[in-house]
Amino acid sequence: MSSSKLHTLHKELVRAFASQPSDLKTSGRLLAELKVVLIETGLIFPQGEYSPRDLVIAREILEIGAFWSIRTRDVPSFDRYFSQLQTFYNDLRQVLCCPHPSYSTILPPSEREFPIRGLNLIRLLIQNRIADFHTTLESLPLPADELVANPFIRHPVNLERWLMEGSYSKVWNAREEAPAEEYKFFVDSLMGTIRNEIASCEEAAYESLPIKDAATLLFFKSLSELLEFAKERGWQVNLTEGVITFSQKGEEKLEIPKEKLIANNLIYARELEQIV
Repeated sequence: MSSSKLHTLHKELVRAFASQPSDLKTSGRLLAELKVVLIETGLIFPQGEYSPRDLVIAREILEIGAFWSIRTRDVPSFDRYFSQLQTFYNDLRQVLCCPHPSYSTILPPSEREFPIRGLNLIRLLIQNRIADFHTTLESLPLPADELVANPFIRHPVNLERWLMEGSYSKVWNAREEAPAEEYKFFVDSLMGTIRNEIASCEEAAYESLPIKDAATLLFFKSLSELLEFAKERGWQVNLTEGVITFSQKGEEKLEIPKEKLIANNLIYARELEQIV
C-alpha cells in the first residue's frame, strides 16, 4: 500500500514542481506527505534490499525537496535534504547487507546531483566555513580536471577564489552567470555579507560619501535599497545635498583626546632633550 502511495504522490510532486512557474505550495504539501511515506517504507535512510525503481524515486523526491527549499528560501530545510541525500550520493556500504554494493553504484547517475552539490558548496561559503568548503570539494567523486569542467562546481570554486582576492565586483557579476536559478539566491545572500564588509570599511575610511558613490561601492541599483541599508547601519542621509554621513566615524573622532595627546608628546620631547 505504501509503495503504491509513494509512486502516486511522486508523480504528483514531479508534475507540480515542473509546472511553469513551479507550484511551490502544492510541492511543499506533497513533500510533507512523501516524507512520511519514505519513513514508513524505510527509504529515507535505506538499509537493506530495495528495488532500484523505489530507490530512484526516493532520491528524486529528496532532490526536489532540496531545490524546493532554496526556492522557498529555507536554508535549514536544504541542509536536511542534502544530509538525507548522502546515502544515495556517497559510496556508503549497506549496514545490514555489507557484501552488497553501495546504493550510489547500483543506481543510475542523477542529473541533479552536481547542481545540489554545488549549492551546498556555496552554502558553506555564505556561512564562512572555508575549511569545510575545501574538505567537501576534495571529497567530491570527480577527478580534478572534471571538477573544473563541471559548471555547477566551477561556479562556487570561482566565487571562493574571488572572495579571497577581494574581487567583489566579480562575485556580483557571477549572479548573472549562475548555472541554475537556485544559485542566484545563495549569491544574493553572499552579497549581503560582502556589503556589510564594505560598509565597515567605508565607516573606517570616510566621514561621508556622495550617495551615488556609496550606491556604486555597495552594488545597489536603486536608491530605495541604499536608503534601507543606510537605515539599518544607522547612517545619516541628506537627500538635499546627496551625501551619506557615517555617524560611527564621527563618534570615533570625538573620543580622541587631541589636547592630551599633544601635551604628552611635548613632555616626552623635553625628557628626550634632557637625556641627550
